[in-house]
Parts: sequence; structure tokens; C-alpha cells
Amino acid sequence: MSNQVTTINPATGEPLDSYAQMDVDQASRIIEQSHEAFLSWRLESLEKRASIVKAIGKALQDNQETFTDLMVKEMGKLPKEARQEIDLCVGICDYTAAQGPKALADEERQPGNGQRGIVTYSPIGVIYGIQPWNFPAYQVVRYSIANIMAGNSVLLKHAENVTGSALLLEKIYREAGLPENVFRALVISHDTSDEVIAHPLVRGVTLTGSDSAGSKVAAQAAKHLKKTVLELGSNDAYLVLDDADLEVAVNTCTTGRVYNVGQTCVAAKRFVVTEANYEAFKERFVEKMKALKVGDPTQSDTDLGPMARVDLRDDLHDQVEESVRKGAKILCGGEKPAGKGAFYPATVLDDVTPGQPAYDDELFGPVAALIRAKDDEDAMRIANDSRYGLGGGIISTDVKRATELASKYFDTGMIFINGFGVATPEMPFGGVKNSGYGREHGGFGMHEFVNVKSIIVVQE
Repeated sequence: MSNQVTTINPATGEPLDSYAQMDVDQASRIIEQSHEAFLSWRLESLEKRASIVKAIGKALQDNQETFTDLMVKEMGKLPKEARQEIDLCVGICDYTAAQGPKALADEERQPGNGQRGIVTYSPIGVIYGIQPWNFPAYQVVRYSIANIMAGNSVLLKHAENVTGSALLLEKIYREAGLPENVFRALVISHDTSDEVIAHPLVRGVTLTGSDSAGSKVAAQAAKHLKKTVLELGSNDAYLVLDDADLEVAVNTCTTGRVYNVGQTCVAAKRFVVTEANYEAFKERFVEKMKALKVGDPTQSDTDLGPMARVDLRDDLHDQVEESVRKGAKILCGGEKPAGKGAFYPATVLDDVTPGQPAYDDELFGPVAALIRAKDDEDAMRIANDSRYGLGGGIISTDVKRATELASKYFDTGMIFINGFGVATPEMPFGGVKNSGYGREHGGFGMHEFVNVKSIIVVQE
């Protein structure tokens, strides 16, 4: 008898649906079907691929309310944020369809050892993606659309608690006109996932998740000499500099910490505030965080829905308690609610110092870590004092100087100045250090899993 995956509504604790897990033999058959589909898909013109990518975006838009309802039920996302997620996915499809034919077109070069050179970006085969639950549509669209445009076929192992979202995406892609088996969802265990990575027909692996998960998957892929792209966790620092506009700072930092209930890899997590602004920022920030209403995500006056799972909520609370044991002070929140659901209040910690989880680790939920800096230079030092480097922010009225600080000194992959954002199709997305490697978006993702092939015509 096969194992079952059961999805749970994190707002109510009630079961939603059950799905049979595939065994290794079933997964292997799908890999073979995916490879067969690739052999035809790679031969389609760039223009044909682009037209189907565009159609997938249209189908996602057409299914926006269905997908929104499912995301609210499977992981507790606020409906307005779920709709924004689908809008972003549509934007990715539109951008990829418009830019893909140009980004992947053959390039003519003049070699020194022949009459003519051609560089081609040739697809390589089956690309396997392991994705988390926090953005059930976007995380998948981000890697799959780039690879579909490149001519690869794509497999997905989604997080178990959003299995319904994985299967809905497969259905939407297929109904939009993507040939059968070019995109398939695998409902499999971690052990079977290792077998998928090892399968000779799987040519590349991409993962979004924690740095510990990334390390394991990268090691497994490296054992079989397969390229990986890793988008891992972070504890992004937002710097409030001496000349910051405090209203902009408080609004940006509040949104940046609680968007998606704080379950975002590029969420604002550490708030590094200079001495000049610290007390005033703290007072206003705590007041704004305290005012946020936690509750049923389907209610229009709810600011914070539940976290995605009870175990994740409990892990976050353990990190808060350990930080307090090591000297942090709770300014608001910090208490685990009784009753059903995976709810957690907006929480602000003060006196955050190295050695505490709130300083060193990723707090994947609505908990803000306040860190005092002496001045702007000290703030940048603290921001870079992290094993992570995915995103970050700078709040300053001197945008030219903030841009220079971001460019020359901030050791992270994506920096927002005087605002917060998650991602945009036009700009590269990815990190450094323990936040991973490789880039998605901005055309870069289409080049991650291709064979950059040299063809040299010695004589015509």
C-alpha cells in the first residue's frame, strides 16, 4: 500500500485532501516520459515555445481565483497576497515570452581558427526542481517557465503541504497547450527524491529551501556530476541610516517583516538601526507591529493569517525563547496562542546580539530582530555579519549614497532602497554565501541549464 500525503488547513487544523505517494518505479517512468517529451520539445522553435509560455500566463490569470482559494486553504495565505502571487507569475510568463527568443537566439562570432563561429544555447534535458510551500505558484513558475522556454522538460517535487497546488499547476500548464510530460509533478518522499537526482536522464537540479537542505541536495547532485541552482534562506538586514525618513523606515520595515506572514526568503528580518534613530524607530515600529490583527485569512480585516504549519510555528517560537534566554527582550508578541491553527503574533525583539537565533539564523515567520548600530558604517558591518546573503534594504534620503553602499559594500544578492519588494521578472534573483548560487529572473534563469555550445566553421 502506498503512503499517503494529507494536506491540512493551517487556519483550522482540518484535513483538506489526501494523495498517494509515488514509488521509485512510478517516478522513474515519469522521468522517462519527461525525457521522451524533451526530445520533441527541444526541436520546437523559440517562437513556438514563447507562444505556449505566454498561453500559460493567460491560463494562470484565468485560474487566479481557483488558485487563490487553494493557496488560502493549503498554507493560510491572505487572498490579496495570493492574487499578487498569481499576478507575478503572469508577469514572469509575459516577460519570458517576450525576451526568451532574443536571450536564447544563436550568436554569430568571428573565431581565430575558422571562418565563422556560432554560439548556441542548447537545452540539456530533464530539469528537476525541489520547491517550498511559501509561494506555492511563484516558486514553481520561477524555475519552470525559464527552463520550458529554454527547451528543457521539467519535473517538480513540491512541499507536501501544497501538493494540491503542484497538481493544479500541472493541469494549468497542460491545458494551456504545453505538450504532455514537458512539465510533471512528482508526489514523492525525500528518499525517492534522492533516486530522482541520481537518475541518468535527469540533467540538472534546482532547489529553493533552507541552507541545510541545499547542502544535502547539492552534495547528492555533485555525486552524480549534475549542476545545481540553489536559492536558500537568509536573515536579510534592513539598514535605517542616520538620514533615514522614519515614516518610510517604519512602513517599509513593517511590510517587509510581515508580508506572507514573514515566510519569505527575502523578507526583512534584521533591522539594523543607527543610534541617531534607534529609540524613535523602535517606538513607532513596535506600535505598528502591535496593531496588526492576527486571524482567519479569509476575513477582510485580518493582517496576519496563520503560518503554514503548526510545527513551523512551534520551531519559530523555540527560536524566540532561545533568543530571550540569551539576552533578547520581547517588546511585543512572543506568546504562542492556544487553540487550533498555526497562528503567531507579530513579534519584536530588542537587545539582539550575536549568538542568538534572532541574530545568527533565519526566523521564518513574523518576528523582527532590532539591532543597534553606532553609525552608518557600523550598520553595514552588522548587515554583512551573517552567513547569509540573499536580500536586504537601505533606508536613506541620500539615494545616490545608498546606491553606492549597495553596489560596493553590501554583500548580498538583491537590495531594495527605501522600500520592500519580493521579486520582479526583469531583475536577477539569487544570493551569495549560504544563501546559495545561480540566478533566476532577468533572463539569467534561461541560461542556467543550457549547453552553451560552440560551433566553428573552419571552411565554408
